[in-house]
Amino acid sequence: MRYAKPNNEKKPVKTAAAERQAGVRRPDAPRIPGASVHTSLASEIGLRIVRGDYPPGTILPNEAKWSETFDVSRSAVREAIKMLMAKSLLASRPKIGSWVEPKERWNLLDRDVLSWYATSPDREVFLRTVQEFRHIIEPEATAFAAMRRTDEQMAEISQACREMGEATNLQERTRADTRFHLAILRASGNDLLVPLGVLIESAFDHLFAYTTRELDDLQHVQKLHEAIERNIRLRRPDAARNAVRKLLANTDEVIQSR
Repeated sequence: MRYAKPNNEKKPVKTAAAERQAGVRRPDAPRIPGASVHTSLASEIGLRIVRGDYPPGTILPNEAKWSETFDVSRSAVREAIKMLMAKSLLASRPKIGSWVEPKERWNLLDRDVLSWYATSPDREVFLRTVQEFRHIIEPEATAFAAMRRTDEQMAEISQACREMGEATNLQERTRADTRFHLAILRASGNDLLVPLGVLIESAFDHLFAYTTRELDDLQHVQKLHEAIERNIRLRRPDAARNAVRKLLANTDEVIQSR
């Protein structure tokens, strides 16, 4: 009988330095979620900036320090910094490093920035800001939708409204609610309003979860949405505008009562 020769070759062992270059974290390194190392790192740093850990004007740690803190390669740090610069949270200059930009320069229509902003300690301030945005945009957008919507767009609005009423849990209801408002923006016929749907899509999950209360309130809110849908369907712009204002007033009351 022949036996296979024992394999005495030693498998290569990665050193700690090699693991860092590959973006592997130590078990005791801070855990940061994400699909890739640099994306995860950008998310963690971005969240810290938005929640105020690093106020505007702050000079951030250098590549070596971030690399040591999160046990990642310097190249991952550089890519993360580039991502945050693209979102206008950071600026950078040779021999100075990276610093936090003033808040008014942040790209608040970026999905990631909105997500970090919505989970920051001053979430109530964020939600009130979202509500102000809705007061400015939604009544007129809905009036335009009542005048300009197509049959296909109306079907999308009606379906979302119906699915809100049929939802069996908060997550389903929130998704349908978001689709409802996004569909109205699209039906407005104004191309400049459509990108603002990013704000709605990113922020409404937090807003609706914060403002949704008891069953009686859900039923009342459903009727308010149905009034909006009905007036868009019947092409009544003034009535549609007023219906949205009633919905927004109801949400304002809930936020103020929390």
